Amino acid sequence: MNKTLVNDFNKIVTGRRSIRKYDPTVKISRTEMKEILEKATLAPSSLNMQPWRFVVIDTEEGKEKLASLAPGNLTQVQTSAAVIAVFVDMKNEEYIETIFDTAVEKGYMPVDVRNRQVTGIKGYMENMTFEQKKAMNLIDAGLVSMQLMLVARAYGYDTNPIGGYDKENIAETFGIDKERYYPVMLISIGKAAEEGHKSVRLPVDTITEWK
Repeated sequence: MNKTLVNDFNKIVTGRRSIRKYDPTVKISRTEMKEILEKATLAPSSLNMQPWRFVVIDTEEGKEKLASLAPGNLTQVQTSAAVIAVFVDMKNEEYIETIFDTAVEKGYMPVDVRNRQVTGIKGYMENMTFEQKKAMNLIDAGLVSMQLMLVARAYGYDTNPIGGYDKENIAETFGIDKERYYPVMLISIGKAAEEGHKSVRLPVDTITEWK
């Protein structure tokens, strides 16, 4: 696509706002959304296991389903171009070979390193409890979600991370396995119809210690 991206990192970071009202006439093509997601997934993850999974809700039918799960965030759901439901795959170890074999194919990693990595990661993950694995995956999901919001700004869109929704029922509502896919957050995305409010941050000296 020929869209001109915003390359001013300072503008992207300092201009980010949590937008709750969008221009409902502005849509994001699935081709463009895939580009945004591809760049978002360049975020780092533990062991490069990339546990994040996305459900992009961009149809009227999908938004109607989501509205009943997020009644406190109806404006974002109804006016945004899409809402991205971020999950983590609690069986993401099934992709170990796929990830590391592809790294070998692309010349990023020699076979002997691939073999050591795969064996070590399998052993490590087999010994993790569900809660340990969930905690690790949630950190990775936070990284990809923040990167997604910044990438969206580079594409000229704004976002809002949403935690207030029915996490117990969202997987089943959208036809995915709730035992395997753990919900993290919703991210609305679209063209802002409002500037959004500036917000205060604690001073670095308040939140940082030097040792």
